[in-house]
Amino acid sequence: MTILGIVIGVAGVIIIIALGAGAQSLVLGQITKIGSNLLSVQPGKSNEKGPPSQIFGIVVTTLTKEDSEALRDLSRVPHALGVSAWVMGTITAAWENKNIDTKFIATEYTYPEGVNIPMDKGRFFDQQEERGNANVTVLGSSVAEDLFAQSGVNPIGQIIKVKSASQNEPGGIPLRIIGVVAPRGTAAFQNQDDQIFMPIGIGQKQLLGINYIQAIGIKVDSADNLESTRQEIKTLLMERHHIKKEVDADFTVRNLADALAILSTITNALQLFLTSMAAIALIVGGIGILNIMMVTVAERTREIGLRKAVGANNSAIRNQFLLEAGTLTLLGGSFGIIGGIIISYLVSLLMHALGYDWAFVISIKSVLLAVGVSILTGVVFGLYPAYKASKLNPIEALRYE
Repeated sequence: MTILGIVIGVAGVIIIIALGAGAQSLVLGQITKIGSNLLSVQPGKSNEKGPPSQIFGIVVTTLTKEDSEALRDLSRVPHALGVSAWVMGTITAAWENKNIDTKFIATEYTYPEGVNIPMDKGRFFDQQEERGNANVTVLGSSVAEDLFAQSGVNPIGQIIKVKSASQNEPGGIPLRIIGVVAPRGTAAFQNQDDQIFMPIGIGQKQLLGINYIQAIGIKVDSADNLESTRQEIKTLLMERHHIKKEVDADFTVRNLADALAILSTITNALQLFLTSMAAIALIVGGIGILNIMMVTVAERTREIGLRKAVGANNSAIRNQFLLEAGTLTLLGGSFGIIGGIIISYLVSLLMHALGYDWAFVISIKSVLLAVGVSILTGVVFGLYPAYKASKLNPIEALRYE
């Protein structure tokens, strides 16, 4: 039972550190899939370390498509490689007798310049189609599969009808398919394949009935230029919105690199907290060692007296019991390491089977930490019983029944 307590504690430390590293790789990987050299302009002023105002259901209408076009001025924002505004929502897409619910992103023709959009078939819409609000669309891979896989029809050139919950037009808006995006998986915990793209005017006017935009994405040429570009964006938009003080800004410019740093801090703190919880199991195991060794001293009193009678000194008795306590914890630590690694590996296999990019990470640091703490636990909790055994009077010990 003493060894089992150490096994559980050591395995717990290794598993929690491994799961923390895997979860951190998952979270950061979802963000970096979008890109780390990205800035996002969102309507509404908020603390740059806090959530955007939209999270709380606040609708701010001050950000416009014209703001996005102004940010393409390289004389004002020289390091911006791709600038695109967008609105998004949910719709029902229909083709013949099939209907599916999916997400839409209504954006500008420059969207692929900031976000990687690998095409499987066809193309993305161009500037003329976007500016003319042409009734065209680009499907995500899973949307195309859901609508056309069973029929075997080539989606390119087909007409689908889309309708949002707030739209009153009967039958929906007809859109001609001009492209299908290659599978992209998940990014930022959103299925990038379960969505369709269309010109921003279609989404604004016909689906949502609004004249503002929900966000502007800006890709920066280098991570070194992120902060300077953020300041240039703030200056330009404050001029356009006739705002003199930054504290009065009606928008927020966010850096995804900052989001990565914040998420890393959160996951590290969570990992430290969980590791501390696992350490409690080691303490419980240490208390078990203390109890067992105290019972052992009582049961082996005559043996201790006999050893002392034939010449064993106090240090020899003390070292004997410390060695026994250390051996117990070393055995428990070894089994715990093996069990922790196996369980961590099985968890990583399960997460991969569920479609998550989960890294299997067993660091030497976590193994050394678990072993070191387990041995230290045995020594610390075995010290008092060993000391008590070494101080027994040999004559009294030999009389002990």
